[in-house]
Amino acid sequence: MMKATKLALASLAAANAEVFYKETFDASYEDRWVSSGDGKFVHSAGEFYGDAEADKGLQTSQDARFYHIASTFDEFSNKGKDVVMSFSVKHGQKIDCGGGYLKFMPSGLDTSKFNGDSEYNVMFGPDICGSSSKKVHVILNYKGKNVLINKNIPCETDELTHFYTLVLKSDNTYEVHIDGTKKESGSLKEDFDFLEAKEINDPALSKPEDWVDEAMIDDPEDVKPEGYDDIPAQIADPEAEKPDDWDDEDDGEWEAPQIDNPEYKGEFHPKRIDNPEYKGVWVHPMIANPDYVDDNEIYSFDSFGAVGVDIWQVKSGSVFDNIMLSDSLEEVLAFNTEVSNQEAEKTMKSAADEVKKAKSEEDRKAAEEARAAEEEDDDDDEDDEDEDVDEALKAAKEEL
Repeated sequence: MMKATKLALASLAAANAEVFYKETFDASYEDRWVSSGDGKFVHSAGEFYGDAEADKGLQTSQDARFYHIASTFDEFSNKGKDVVMSFSVKHGQKIDCGGGYLKFMPSGLDTSKFNGDSEYNVMFGPDICGSSSKKVHVILNYKGKNVLINKNIPCETDELTHFYTLVLKSDNTYEVHIDGTKKESGSLKEDFDFLEAKEINDPALSKPEDWVDEAMIDDPEDVKPEGYDDIPAQIADPEAEKPDDWDDEDDGEWEAPQIDNPEYKGEFHPKRIDNPEYKGVWVHPMIANPDYVDDNEIYSFDSFGAVGVDIWQVKSGSVFDNIMLSDSLEEVLAFNTEVSNQEAEKTMKSAADEVKKAKSEEDRKAAEEARAAEEEDDDDDEDDEDEDVDEALKAAKEEL
């Protein structure tokens, strides 16, 4: 009964869901998207796919380029409701350094001038650069400042299509899903530095000058023994003997080699003991921050009206597809399932990898055979040269 109730509620939520924007990049996509960067996008499903036509998206096609492209849609606000932003991206080029994220922007964008300085509400998606930076960006604009999430969310790093989904909820919480699985969630107030601290150090107070915060001190009764500093670090080796062939006149006065002195104890340090005057670690008293202002609408944006790709890529080949904005996570996940051809794509890539592997093995064997044949020819040439020399010597002897 409980399961049936949950299914009924999910169906009701999906039925009442509002879809603000949906883009699958069919043949008419150029009517809706305007490129403003030096990097050129092509309409392609990439090298491997599940469906040659349905999986076509915006693919970066030139290495070491900035890419700017954007599209507008009917304006909406997420005030008082959830907003779900989702898209798919495939780094078929085995990306080493480049972005794979989208920017969701307020209305009024001039798409012909869209660039990295254009205002945005949300920047979301994977970013990879080298082996140390492979994460999902979640950046929200708050009162004109772009604020990055304080958590590190790992992104996918293979060459297959993956769906990235961000949920901003009206209770000021968020969720990040990858391929329908929740990877991170939390409070916007706690996981982003949007608000001032609720409490601050009391500026009227400071640590007393006589505060003792040394837990350990030198033992005043542990004094350095008399003659301690007279012990040398090295001494002449008592077992060394002057060589029998040593000549003082020619070799100079003989001196035994130096060795570490077993009696030497190093620099003197008195023992450490508990400090009887220790008062503990001083904790600065806190007071309410007069600049703190709570905000229960951090999640909210007055206007959404555009979406764009604004990235740099060292190596091109990424395919962006299946963009959707809605007020229902269930609706978005259902759409992602509907358009996903991940399993078929994976099968095609595996087959292509096997072909490449077989071809590589064939090339390796051919190279080895060619090298062996070349070495055999060299040996035959050497034998011919030896025979020529032998014939010449034989002829010379006969003449003599």
